[in-house]
Amino acid sequence: MPFTIDRLSLLADGVAHGPEGTVHVAMALPGELVEGTVENGRIAAPSILTPSPDRVKAPCPHYRACGGCLLQHASDAFVAGWKAQVVETALAGRGIAARVARVETSPEFSRRRATFSGRRTKKGTLVGFHARASDTVVEVPRCRILRPELLAVLPALNAMTAAGASRKGEVAFAVTLSEAGLEIAARGGKEMDPALFQTLAGLAEAHDFARLSWEAETVAARRPALQSFGAARVNPPPGAFLQATAAGEAALVDFVRKATEGAARIADLFAGCGTFALPLAATAEVHAVESEAAMLAALDRGWRQAQGLKRLTHEARDLFRRPLLPDEIDRFDAVVIDPPRAGAEAQVAEIAASSLRDLTYVSCNPVTFARDAERLVQAGFALADVIVVDQFRYSAHIELAARFRRT
Repeated sequence: MPFTIDRLSLLADGVAHGPEGTVHVAMALPGELVEGTVENGRIAAPSILTPSPDRVKAPCPHYRACGGCLLQHASDAFVAGWKAQVVETALAGRGIAARVARVETSPEFSRRRATFSGRRTKKGTLVGFHARASDTVVEVPRCRILRPELLAVLPALNAMTAAGASRKGEVAFAVTLSEAGLEIAARGGKEMDPALFQTLAGLAEAHDFARLSWEAETVAARRPALQSFGAARVNPPPGAFLQATAAGEAALVDFVRKATEGAARIADLFAGCGTFALPLAATAEVHAVESEAAMLAALDRGWRQAQGLKRLTHEARDLFRRPLLPDEIDRFDAVVIDPPRAGAEAQVAEIAASSLRDLTYVSCNPVTFARDAERLVQAGFALADVIVVDQFRYSAHIELAARFRRT
């Protein structure tokens, strides 16, 4: 029987309602009439009977098989509007009426980091991304989201897979483009031995990697894998978090700078290697808090070697178990917070109990962000501005930045 798509789920599936309840439909858009075989409440390969005016031809030849992208069948305008709507709906569900001011979408071929999966097969090796809802690896030599430098490394990753993957296992290659070239951090492979080390070191030399690590063991460190954060240049630890695109990072940093303008002392919580702390140190004293000591050490070295930055202190601290308390928060004119997907419930509770007036919240999960926003509003904050920064083009992933002010 045909189904009419009512909306998209948070995972970008079409959602329809039939006699037996809700049905999720892959690669469908609101308003479309579809049909197909329903298995476990899902139509994996629908026939589109009446297409949406927002439907477009997917530009990537790998789209049908690869699970890296979910929304190439929708126009850019639709995707931007949908992502803004997800944020607004999440906030409305918590009683907060807000409008997304704008959506900043990174261009194609701009992703500077990605994690590839490598597997040995009977015929050789496979390196790529997982298929939709599957552990099957799909090769993606013509991917439209990755920078060309990341695609160029695929032959080297195949060679490393042949040398270091077990018959049944899978190697995860976290590939990051640094100013000095590519950094590869591999996990899930064989245990290191002299022969494997020699092979990997040879591949790092032949392919001119800046740095290569295997299960956190450094195999080659030919050049510092530097990243620029404001006036500072930082050499992050292997596999450390980095914003996915340069354009996305620039949009977030610009928002944070403007939101904290005029503050003399700023706390940067969940600071990582200094994505926000180091640019903010151009005009304010900054205290960076992060649980990973290695990231803070990299941040500190970058700050010490930079010129013209104000005082920057740092503290290794698990903000989930030991959030900053109100008397600590009250020492700052503004706070910037960029937690992982779980949000920052414990830290937000302490911020709510403090006298802080300016908070900038960067989030990668609209649901936990809306939960934390509700607590802030209850404590007297107002949501002054919110934007979406879409670094994960064609995916269901949504990042945002928001400013809260308490009068």
